[in-house]
Amino acid sequence: MSSPRTLRSRRFGGALALALALLATTAATGTASPGTAAPADAVAGPAPDGARSGLREVMFVGNNWDGTADVIESRGDFRRIARLNVVPDKAERLREIYLNPVKLAFFLGVRNGPGEGHDQFVDDMYATPDGSSMVVSRPSFADVVSLDLRTGRINWRFPVAGYRADHMAVSPDGTRVAVSASTANTVHVLDIATGRQLGSFKTGDKPHENVFTSDGRLWNMSIGEVTTALDAPWLDWTKGDRRITVVDARTFETVRVIDMRERLDAFGRDDLSDAVRPLVFTPDEKTLYFQVSFLGGFLEYDLATDRITRAKYLPGSPATDPDRTKWVNDSRHHGLSISPDGAKLCVAGTMDDYATVVDRATLQQGPLVEVSKPYWATVSGDGRSCVVSESGADRVSAIDFATGRRVATVDVGDHPQRVRLARVPADWTGPAGS
Repeated sequence: MSSPRTLRSRRFGGALALALALLATTAATGTASPGTAAPADAVAGPAPDGARSGLREVMFVGNNWDGTADVIESRGDFRRIARLNVVPDKAERLREIYLNPVKLAFFLGVRNGPGEGHDQFVDDMYATPDGSSMVVSRPSFADVVSLDLRTGRINWRFPVAGYRADHMAVSPDGTRVAVSASTANTVHVLDIATGRQLGSFKTGDKPHENVFTSDGRLWNMSIGEVTTALDAPWLDWTKGDRRITVVDARTFETVRVIDMRERLDAFGRDDLSDAVRPLVFTPDEKTLYFQVSFLGGFLEYDLATDRITRAKYLPGSPATDPDRTKWVNDSRHHGLSISPDGAKLCVAGTMDDYATVVDRATLQQGPLVEVSKPYWATVSGDGRSCVVSESGADRVSAIDFATGRRVATVDVGDHPQRVRLARVPADWTGPAGS
């Protein structure tokens, strides 16, 4: 059944009041919310360096409100292979939260803010290099866990700083994973096999997407406050410190800070938000394309000249409510991918309920493919299709880069968001007993 499109309605003060009430109830009854008993944590051994033998390529789909991840084929019909429970320790985590009034207040704040009335149990996922485990960031539980793909049990758990975990990125060699701790303005970098922190760095307000580049750098985009109702252009200054922080991926020393406010002003768009949402680099990493809050479309940025060079404004749907306070987490469009040859871009038109392929040379868009609240866009394993998550219809659709037409659809769990390519053992069909 499709997820209802709920809109944020209660502010943090209401969440705090509810938190205190729930805390009192928990203390009085001595019980926690129902769930499955959590297994004991164990530490996974290191993955073989560069291991690929005996693996098959798949896609991980994170079902944020379900607390599950679907594993689907990475090409062809995108058939679903298995489903994994990413919150096997739910009862234990909730018990900790209900007994801590500060944690409970933030937990309910996530539910009634970015969660649109739902808990956020999975944001991002990657596989370990040997394909034995899935590493998952869990916003509502403010942590990252590694799950054994054979047993479904937790290998390790890393609580992030603050009270919410967000987007992740995996290093080119697959051995390190970066995760945004959005309420602590921090990015942690972890050993993907053991969960040991290798380093961290500070960002702007509310760090969001992370991207590793081939020159040994790690980029983080901070998006500021996206759950307030202060969404008019003249109130953009209230959203906080939004910037791109670029660090050395080994030392975590800052090598560059990019404030898109200055670049947008120079481009003649001082009315646009400077909160950089999803972005993609061209294959040569000389140009990047990025979305910003409230914009239907995207912008082009040249790294060598340090300036915005072009903008693509995409059509809005007549059915989209013009009230910006009703757009999910300040998004208009949220999801961007690029074909392996760099010739085509794929855009998820989140609030306008479509996805489209755009020619990079001409910026001419293809057909507007009707999809329901698309929340992410990535590339299929064979590079032929853009794969978008339809969070409003609980499915994933593949759109052909060459024709701009939908070529496949597969049903998944409740509110799919991030979709990532991964490798799992060739004979894997799901956790034992599932």
